Amino acid sequence: MSIAIGEIRGISDDVTTALKAQGISNSDALLEAANTTTERKNLAKTIGITPSELLALVNRADLARITGIGSVYSDLMEQAGVDTVKELSKRVPANLQAKMLEINTEKALTARPPSLSQVEDWVAQAKALPAMIEY
Repeated sequence: MSIAIGEIRGISDDVTTALKAQGISNSDALLEAANTTTERKNLAKTIGITPSELLALVNRADLARITGIGSVYSDLMEQAGVDTVKELSKRVPANLQAKMLEINTEKALTARPPSLSQVEDWVAQAKALPAMIEY
């Protein structure tokens, strides 16, 4: 599922504008334009951010491919140590959900933490998706 480039968590207006100037207007286009280390290095230089800052945005774009993960759940996942589809595909749903509940209890990020069935679905989706990022 593609999202507008400006909806990626943590992206500034300046970076959004710079990416749009490069013809990158959604998360899928960002993944295509920055899926290798060399592409990320070149694009980061062009838009005026570091490659590591760009990689963080690319990782969030990667998670946007999973249906049902919005900005709040992606925050919970990231804080639980999951920042890519590849990482999500390796997780045990019950363990991930427990960690997300623990984080949500501490930080109160959402009134509706994910259910086990939601997390199971996300992991299943992640396992079925092809890898998009080269490291």
